Amino acid sequence: MSDCDTTTDTAGVLARPPRVMLGFLLAGGALDLLAPGPALPEALRFAAGPALAALGVGLMAAAMGRFRRADTPVETCRTTRALVTEGPFAWSRNPIYLAGLLLYIGIALVAGPWTLALAVPFWAVLRYGVIAREERYLAARFGDAYAAYRATVPRWLGPPRSGGARPAPETRSGA
Repeated sequence: MSDCDTTTDTAGVLARPPRVMLGFLLAGGALDLLAPGPALPEALRFAAGPALAALGVGLMAAAMGRFRRADTPVETCRTTRALVTEGPFAWSRNPIYLAGLLLYIGIALVAGPWTLALAVPFWAVLRYGVIAREERYLAARFGDAYAAYRATVPRWLGPPRSGGARPAPETRSGA
């Protein structure tokens, strides 16, 4: 049994992001085992790696908590019911994906150089195979509210920009 909607009212992403991450981690881990590259500095591996992974987990938990409060699913294969704009979403339109990148890089620093090198293609799949599709979906679903949000909040990270009216927090769709 699938945990996803069978309707077409979803973002239609290339693949579910946790599976994309797992695939890149497994591929990188296999490469690191089969063809070990130069060892990363211990400070990166055993201090920065776990710190970035923990930061990613914390950001992901905070962002997912906002989704739960707005009563909208986190899964990309489900119909979005609300446009979440508060908490981490006031500083990033994609805090869950930013958290996933931090988590991936943290794990990759511990795992090895091949896993770390795959961070760039992992980012590219997220950016173009997931986020671009979600942006089109949210624009169609939430119209002007999403346009205002997109005009004021950066895709990745930064303070909100001026120059656009902010949508009401947790804007509900008409569906």
